[in-house]
Amino acid sequence: MEYNGRESDHLMLITPERVFYAGLLGRPRKRTPGCCHVYVAVKGNLHLTIDDALASGELFVTLPNQRHSIASDYRTAISVTLEPESMPDGVLEALAERLMGPDRAAYARKILAAYALLRQRRYGDITTAEFDEMCFGEALPRRVLDPRVTRAVARIERFSGEPVTADTCATEAGLSASRFLHLFKEETGISFRSFRAWKRARHLLHFANQDLNLAHLAQDIGYPDSTHFSHSIRRFYGLKPRAIFVGSRDLAIYRSTETVRLAEAG
Repeated sequence: MEYNGRESDHLMLITPERVFYAGLLGRPRKRTPGCCHVYVAVKGNLHLTIDDALASGELFVTLPNQRHSIASDYRTAISVTLEPESMPDGVLEALAERLMGPDRAAYARKILAAYALLRQRRYGDITTAEFDEMCFGEALPRRVLDPRVTRAVARIERFSGEPVTADTCATEAGLSASRFLHLFKEETGISFRSFRAWKRARHLLHFANQDLNLAHLAQDIGYPDSTHFSHSIRRFYGLKPRAIFVGSRDLAIYRSTETVRLAEAG
């Protein structure tokens, strides 16, 4: 496990398929992330708005690409994120039903206990199955991808060298571009372009507590210009890039060994 940050009750654990975040929510507008979010209140209640309908409670689940906004009674809230391509179709919907059902309070306590555990750093390295057990009391089913798609996903998640294109991945897979794009969507449930856009925005999380030139960072992680960078981040997170960095100055960031390996590959 690699640690990148400082001593703080605000923390983020990043693995290739999961993120555990406990920190500031800021004052975001509507957000449309490419992942499933499980939000838990540290104190008081959360307030979720979807399609102008407001609901309040201690735990909420939003599905990938579901436009919403979230606010909290308390300055710190928890967000557990799950990448949809890591699980078979229907698993996230079933999980959301369980978490929002009669045992909702018990699941909230389970995730709060996971936060307490992470604050004490008693976790060492962590696998996806261990992460799920810690947060939900069970390892969620894993999606098995076609090896050609697995290679493309790994290439996208390296963020090194030239931006990854469908043509490049198709050539590596020995397929035409159109056949590769069809295979990618069939295997992951997500279009190649949408997947790449979300993973690029997700990669920003690794640097959130650093004092960086944002224009240089945008270029380094594959954005063509600062305008595109700002627009994409606001769409996925509901916040401008600068607001994310200002609100993350005291955030302790941990990366799993697998996350570090992917980042250093290529």
